[in-house]
Amino acid sequence: MSELTEFRKSKDDFFANDGHSPLTPPQCGRFNGLEYYPENSDLRFELTINELADAQKERVDIATSTGDFQPYLRWGTITFLVEGESATLSVYQAVDGEEFFLPFADASSGQETYGSGRYLDVLSLHGGKVLLDFNYAYNPYCAYNPNWSCPIPPLENRLKVPIRAGEKTFPDAAQD
Repeated sequence: MSELTEFRKSKDDFFANDGHSPLTPPQCGRFNGLEYYPENSDLRFELTINELADAQKERVDIATSTGDFQPYLRWGTITFLVEGESATLSVYQAVDGEEFFLPFADASSGQETYGSGRYLDVLSLHGGKVLLDFNYAYNPYCAYNPNWSCPIPPLENRLKVPIRAGEKTFPDAAQD
């Protein structure tokens, strides 16, 4: 079993059985697993973040699904190719933390994937590189249950190309 397959199996188990699952109890009772794109090695990148100069790093308040705002620091950008087209996304950092945050929407949003967009964890590698593996792109918890408050990808992180990797739309999303 591949590392990605094991990850997805573990996530499905968490959603179905853990008390911290974003699913409501009725959803857990019906849950048969999340839907994913097949693994796509073309959407796995080792890149360098084009870090902004300290004077250019600015605080941005990103709107959430519940109408609130969460503060982040715009840290830099990453650029990569998707189906021969150049794509650039802004990378953020929590104001009170060191981990990177990469919210994005793409041409599949609202069609094959969650309409408001997805998230991707940015993993640090050696030599100043980071790993972006879109096979691990995931829906925010508000995609399953509107009681969660989730940052919405800003306009600058809305791609015109589809990212056909990672998690797809959840058809059993809870309603208010």
